[in-house]
Parts: sequence; C-alpha cells; structure tokens
Amino acid sequence: MDRFKKVGLVKAVSSAQVGESVLGLGFEKLDRGVFDPEKAYDKVAELGIKWIRIQSGWARTEQKKGVYDFAWFDSIVENLLRRGLRPWVCLCYGNGLYDETAAKVFGAVGCPPIHTEEQKKAWHDYVVALVTRYKGKIGWYEVWNEPDGKWCWKHGVSGREYGEFVNATAQAVREADPDAKVIGGVICVHNLQWVRDMLETGAGANMNALSYHGYSPDERGAIERMRAVKALCLRYNPAMEFIQGETGTQSRRDGAGALRGAAWTPMRQAKFLSRHMLAHMFEKVLFTSYFSCMDMIEALNGTVGDKGSYLDFGYFGVLGADFDENGVATGVYTPKPSYRALQVLASIFREEYSLADLPVRPSPCGSPLLLREEDPVRSLMAHGFTKPNGSSAFVYWTPSELLTTTYEATMTIEVCGVEGEAHLIDLLDGSIYAIPENMVEDDGKGYRKFLHLPLRDYPLLLTFGRFAE
Repeated sequence: MDRFKKVGLVKAVSSAQVGESVLGLGFEKLDRGVFDPEKAYDKVAELGIKWIRIQSGWARTEQKKGVYDFAWFDSIVENLLRRGLRPWVCLCYGNGLYDETAAKVFGAVGCPPIHTEEQKKAWHDYVVALVTRYKGKIGWYEVWNEPDGKWCWKHGVSGREYGEFVNATAQAVREADPDAKVIGGVICVHNLQWVRDMLETGAGANMNALSYHGYSPDERGAIERMRAVKALCLRYNPAMEFIQGETGTQSRRDGAGALRGAAWTPMRQAKFLSRHMLAHMFEKVLFTSYFSCMDMIEALNGTVGDKGSYLDFGYFGVLGADFDENGVATGVYTPKPSYRALQVLASIFREEYSLADLPVRPSPCGSPLLLREEDPVRSLMAHGFTKPNGSSAFVYWTPSELLTTTYEATMTIEVCGVEGEAHLIDLLDGSIYAIPENMVEDDGKGYRKFLHLPLRDYPLLLTFGRFAE
C-alpha cells in the first residue's frame, strides 16, 4: 500500500447503533461456565455485530426435577439485549437427572433426551418453560448442536432420530410461542444421506431455517458442500432459509477443536474470518456467525470428575484469554487482529445493502510491480454490492492457501457506469486509501480503469461513493 495515501479509518459502531446486520458472533458454552460474560459484554457490543448465539444449558437450569433456575440465563439475555445485541438460542444439551449416561458427561454434551418417555416429556417441559419465559425477547431457537457428529450425538448419529427430535422440539417451541422460529440441521459433516433421512421425517416442514457450520481452511469448499445440502432442503421446504452458524479457526497451532494442529497465527485467523464471513454473505444467508467471542476450552468430550478430559483449550476467540486451573477463561480478554477485522465488516455492512452484479471486470495486464503479466483471475473471489444511498462496492481477494503462503500481487480493474469517488479499503484493519491519479484511466464518460491495484489473500474493498459511511 506504499503507493497509496491513507485518508481515513473505518469507524467502529456499537451494536446499539445498528438496526440490522447479517453478522453475528458465538457466545457459546456458558452452560458449562467456561468464561466470565461480564467481562465480555461491552467488548462484544463494541464490534457492532447484531446476532449472538447462546446455548440454553438444560443441565445447568434444571438441577432438581421439575424446578427451573433461569437466573444465570436471564442475566445473559438481559445483558445482551441491553447492549443492542440479538440473541438466538441453541437448545441443548442433555440432563443427568433423566439419563445415567448424561450424568457422566461434562455438561451432558451429546446426550439427547430421546430414549425414554420420561426423557422426552422432561425435554418438552423444559423447552416450553424456556421459550415461554423469553417470549418477545428471543425469536429464533436452534435444535441441538452438530447432531450429525458423534461428539454431539454420542450414541451414534442418525438423521431419522434427529428429525423426529426436531419435530418434537418444534412442537414444544410453538406451543410456548406460536411466532417463534425453529432452526434445524445445525450440521457440520454435510452428509447428504443424513440430511435426507432427517428431512424424510417431515422435519423440513417444521424448520424455518437450516443452520450449518463451515469449518474449512478453504472457504470455497465449505460453500460448495453447502450448496448441495441447500438444494436438497429446498425440495422439501421451498421457503426454508439458511444460516451459517459457526465458522472459525484458532489463532495458534496448539489449539484444540476443528482445524487443530495447523500453522495458525493471529493474522491468519483474521484473514480466515474476513474471507469466510464474506463468502457466506455471497450465498445470501439470513445471517452468518463467527465462532467465537472468546478463547475457551472446547469441552465437548469431557468426563465428570476427570478435569484433564475437558481442559482442551481452543483459541478460536476474537478475544484472547488466559486460563485458571479449572479451564475458565481469565485475564482482561484482549482483542486480536480478528476482532478488528470483524468490527470493520460490521461497520461497513450494517443496515441495508444488496448483493449486485456490477459492470466491473478484472482486466489483467503487464504490471511494473511484478515485472510480468498480472495473474489470471479465474480463481478470484469477488462480488459487488449496492446501498440505497446510491453507493457501490466491489470486494475481491485471491483464495490462496492461508497455511502455506502470503499472497501479494496486483490486479487491474475496468469499471463502466459506476458513479462516485473511488477509495480502496483494507478490510483487515479498516484503513481507507485514496487512489493516486496516475493509477486511474478515465475517459470522462463513465469508464475508468484502475491500474495495478493491490491483490491480496484477504479481502480488499473498492468503494464508489459513500459506501463505508
């Protein structure tokens, strides 16, 4: 960017200042008490995102049969709402009061209450009580978490079993609040046979949306897998919407969880976030959520009484943390580069915008910076956007391997009929740059060619007019 003059910085906005957004963040695992939400609320709200995913924690709420203590959950919901955030709830997990297996699993993770009539009734009653309590405050309820994975459906995955569970849970949700929306699927494996078996139970008709998790080092792979699932779901329910409910990666290589063991760094995590969040936005999801707000233990396969079994530290957070001897996230919860990347996206893509095909075309030519022709752009990830104020933008990046390369090149872009002063925005840190006159050919009749703009392995945004205000 040494050829450009920095003229500004994307301003952060708080969630309370945002009416609508497609961007969200995970606030999960408080059912297992793995971090202190009081130290996270303000920092999360300062991101400017809107949707925030929380987990309901049946085992934490009902510790005596038929007696519900929602005080801990009330506090979370009220704190989020007060700051302008929009919580949506993942209904989970099991309860050792009704299941001997669940009593042995830390957090009763992956132990669905489907094996006895007592379990089924207890789950129904709990869901009715929860949804009734938060009627008018929470509108979207997700049924379980990753039931197509053995870590969250521990006795053996079954699309049919899960589909029947969706039907029963949806009935309980709507019994308590007829206007509430039900999210099913919550898939991470993207197995078409499993999805088909779920839909064959009639669950598709009971789902307002299907959520999916997009853990993949290459954003294109996650999208391609999901397109097939989406096409199948729409055969059963043409009105179904889609939500990207979890995508993320660690900021260091020793983190547990999905994509573990790879050469992740704080900067690679930030690039991953910006690439994946935008790629899912291209798919017109209802909203897309990054996992997660906080470095925390994964706590999916722990055993009660064996602390070492669940001290599996993940480093997926946009906020970094230390840990105490019990695995609880401590310290001051420090923002990482990924925090700023999400904040920049949230500021620019708040309120109303539209995906749009723009008269914009990459036009490779000889680059003095590369001493050769610019790269062909067949693998380019790119899309156009418009806003009601008449502004437009074109986002682009090369989806090169994050774990093996740092990609830098140039790209020439032709634009015709798109009005407004042009700027280039770095979506990792929010820097706004003026484009030098000697890098623009303008015929005075609406055609411009932007010569040798930087091309990176993370998104850059070419804006026209007041798109980033």
